[in-house]
This record gives sequence, structure tokens and C-alpha cells, in this order.
Amino acid sequence: MLNPDLKLNTNVFADDVEQIPIRKGFGEGLVQAGESNKNIVALSADLTESTQMHLFKQKFPERFVEIGVAEQNLAAVSSGLSAMGKYPFFSSYAMFSPGRNWEQIRTTICYNDRPAVIVGSHAGVSVGPDGGTHQAIEDIALTRVLPNMTVISPCDAIQAKKAVLALSANPRIAYLRLAREKTPVVTTEDTPFEIGKGQILYRPDGLAHVAIIATGGLVVHALRAAKDLDKKGIRAVVANIHTIKPIDIDLLIQLAKETKAIVSVEEHQVAGGLGSAIAETLAKTNPTPMEFIGIQDRFGQSGTPQELIEKYGMGTDAIITAVLKVLDRK
Repeated sequence: MLNPDLKLNTNVFADDVEQIPIRKGFGEGLVQAGESNKNIVALSADLTESTQMHLFKQKFPERFVEIGVAEQNLAAVSSGLSAMGKYPFFSSYAMFSPGRNWEQIRTTICYNDRPAVIVGSHAGVSVGPDGGTHQAIEDIALTRVLPNMTVISPCDAIQAKKAVLALSANPRIAYLRLAREKTPVVTTEDTPFEIGKGQILYRPDGLAHVAIIATGGLVVHALRAAKDLDKKGIRAVVANIHTIKPIDIDLLIQLAKETKAIVSVEEHQVAGGLGSAIAETLAKTNPTPMEFIGIQDRFGQSGTPQELIEKYGMGTDAIITAVLKVLDRK
């Protein structure tokens, strides 16, 4: 059942569940954060409306900078503003930032420890018809390897807004990963959020056989898989790891000890992403059998987002298959 302590959306399993683009939550959160933190400034690389940063531009035009199609400058200018006491949020498609300007992020922001937030919109395969060149499925790996970096991958629009507000209250270097398409709303305004603390969203009746640990827009698929597995007599606990770095080590160890089998779920290459972070953590203390749901060392291609989720084995049925495999059941 859904964890009652988290006050989740009780309609999440319904066919008519409300769906909102995760990036919209970011845009709304940035405006709210800008009202309480006067040092917040926003910069964009000619994708202001696509990334929902136009909401901040309309509210605070004097605190917005349009850099143009120059992602390297986007990072470098943000670093300079940070050095002068501002807290920059800078946005583009994730394939371009942190994809194209990774070295500038590394050197001018992380190396110099300048608080700023890299907002990577249209991440994963959710850009659909734009094809493999625009589908950022390596961005978690690119960012979590950088010292001084926090990596956040919200599961829905409400959580994206809360992530922005949490960052604005405690400025740091962070990568905020956002999807393009409408995503089912899993949480509510009353659901707690804390950077670095994962959440157990779903618990079966009785001791769980397996832990499904998910991030981003695929969290809802993990929930649906767990509910379907219940009908097969397989008990799965579902955790949402919205903060991939620093990852919630205590929660991972707890789930490994409890279930002794884990399936990681992410809309990203399995190399270097959430699954890798989980395996690296547990290898030190609780080595645990794992299966990895994600992109298996391939590039993306054109198609609708849902077609691509199924094509690359990241949907509900694929998660169920991975659970059966890790439990060695047919």
C-alpha cells in the first residue's frame, strides 16, 4: 500500500491520474524561490519557455539574463554571478547543459565551489521525436562524478518545485534533472521533501521480497509494477531516490538487509546512473543481487516518449520481468 506518512496522491494508480510536466513545477518553484531569496538570478540559453524559465523572466525581468545559444558562456557567466554573491539557476536542454558545457561547469563552478544550479530540462527519452541527438541519457553520470555537486531527479512537478525551494533555502552547487513530457503526479503539496533523503512510497503487506528503487519520471512505473506483483504473490517495496548525490546510504542499506534483492529503475544509461550509485554503495557494506532497468549501452531514437520507454525496456512490464529475474523466478 502507499505510505500514508508521505501523504501521496491516492489517485496515482488510476487511469485518469493528473499529469503535469516536471519542468512546470520547476518554473513555478523558481518564481516562489525568487520572492523569498533576492539573490536568485536566472539565465537561459535561448530556451526560456521550453524550460519554463519564462515565468521567472516575467516576474523578475531585471534578474533574468538571456545568454543565447552559447551554453559554455551560460555556465561561465553563472559562475561569475555566483562569485559576486548571486545564486544563479541556469537552464537549457540537458543534452546541451550539462552535455555541451561540462568542462565549464567542472572548472568555473565546481572547481571554484561557486553555488549555482544547472537545470537540465528535456532529460531522458522524453523529448521523443527529437531523436537520439537530443536525448540526454548520460547526464546523471556526467554530473554525479563532479566534486561539490548535488544531483536531484524529481519524480513529479510538485517534487521539482520543492527541490527548487530547498535549494534556494540552502544554496549549493546542484544539477536539477527535468523531463519534458507530462508525468503522473505521485506526491502532493503535503508530501515532505528533504535533499539527500529517499522515500519509501509503497510497502506490501508482510516482509518484502524485493526493493524497487526508482528515480525521476519512472517512479510511477515502479509503483504500478509493485501493485501488479502483489497480485502474483510477490511483495515489493518501492523507494524514490530523488537525490542521487548525496545518496541516502542508510535507506539503501536498510532495503538491502530487508529484501536481499534490488531492482534499480531510471530513464538513463545503466552505466554511471542511479543503479551504479546503489551498487557502489552496497558493495562496501551489503553486496546485494541487482537488476538494472535503464538504457543498456545504446543511443536513443525518434518515437513517442511512451514508445521509447517500452522499446528500451523501462516500462512496468520490464520492471516486473527484472524482479522475477533477480528473485530467480520464472
